[in-house]
Amino acid sequence: MPETFDETTTLTRRTFVAGSTAAAGLPLLTPFHLPTPASEPVPVPADRLSTVRLTVNGEQRTAQVDNRTSLLDLLREHLDLPGTKKGCDQGACGACTVLVDDRRVNACLTLAVMHQGARVTTIEGLAKGEQLHPLQQAFIDHDGLQCGYCTPGQIVSGVACIAEGHTRSREEIREWMSGNLCRCGAYTNIVAAIEQTAKEA
Repeated sequence: MPETFDETTTLTRRTFVAGSTAAAGLPLLTPFHLPTPASEPVPVPADRLSTVRLTVNGEQRTAQVDNRTSLLDLLREHLDLPGTKKGCDQGACGACTVLVDDRRVNACLTLAVMHQGARVTTIEGLAKGEQLHPLQQAFIDHDGLQCGYCTPGQIVSGVACIAEGHTRSREEIREWMSGNLCRCGAYTNIVAAIEQTAKEA
């Protein structure tokens, strides 16, 4: 029960901590430490803009983007498809893996304008309505995820791994999935999910 001082003032642990923190920070707010207002975004010159048209998850999509926009940022920021994750943003972790014309691509390493007219499949495009893709279901069956951050990239890459025929052994699956990192260490279960799905395909 919070301690009530009067009819209008109620002290709770949360308000006490918040007030104490604010009071402790007051001496630091000299004119040299005051926060500055956020600067206005710099407009992109017209000659650096391009209209990109893609077929994403079976749907025609169009967006006008800066020529330097990665495919990953196009999907997340312009097309409202946040399932594809931004991990290292350097092509090292595989969290951003999507299919471009049925080939695995690290979306953070490629520019959106390079894929004009391409077919892009993200994690959002694998299920059919409420029916999960078989590999999505296998990840659940084999507990192939823990924190889940790498899971979209793992599943999309696994779908490609099966389509490419690189599932003849667990060792081969591990080799062809080596570009997708799982910091939680769920590799054994991920391999089992891919192996099961490949056998049932």
